[in-house]
Amino acid sequence: MTPIKIIKDEIRHEFSEKRDALSEAVRAEKSRKICQTAKELISFRHAEVILLYSPIKSEIDVLPIAEAALEKGKAIAFPKCNKEDRTMKFHFVTSLDQLEAGAYDIKEPGEDAPVYDPENDKRVAVCYVPGLTFDVYGYRLGYGKGYYDKFMHKFGGCTIGIIYNDFVVKSLPKGKYDCHCDILLTENGAKCIKVDKGNSRF
Repeated sequence: MTPIKIIKDEIRHEFSEKRDALSEAVRAEKSRKICQTAKELISFRHAEVILLYSPIKSEIDVLPIAEAALEKGKAIAFPKCNKEDRTMKFHFVTSLDQLEAGAYDIKEPGEDAPVYDPENDKRVAVCYVPGLTFDVYGYRLGYGKGYYDKFMHKFGGCTIGIIYNDFVVKSLPKGKYDCHCDILLTENGAKCIKVDKGNSRF
């Protein structure tokens, strides 16, 4: 195991425990504020395609964003994971009822659901990215499987990191394949990020 992997795993453990320690009421209120802000952002209003995730355990619940998107006639898609090569594809659904338990017990679209093509779909798209922690430069730590980083390398739309404000740190260890998000969205609001030679500007 490489030194950076050891450090990342220690940070993951720290923030996973910290997130699990939040009460259900606190998580619900923070999630509500995050979703409310998300729906007010220009990135949401202009988006034709909304890429979301199905929350598990103590993750931030972004499903109200999906419901709002459907009400406005936007296309929504959720990831379906391939454990063999640790890649994921987003599949479109027209109702949250179409999600079913899949890899890692995460609710996913069915096999026959249409696939979103990040390299050829020309519609304006926004991807909401989960994480255990983000730094001020928009880099994240997830569960260490690399699904989102692989997808983000192909995705040309806006990426929004979803995180509690207290889970944003000054800096995280980075590997050469790590990607940063364009916006950080917390219960305190949204911050646009520009990464330039190691600096962040909000």
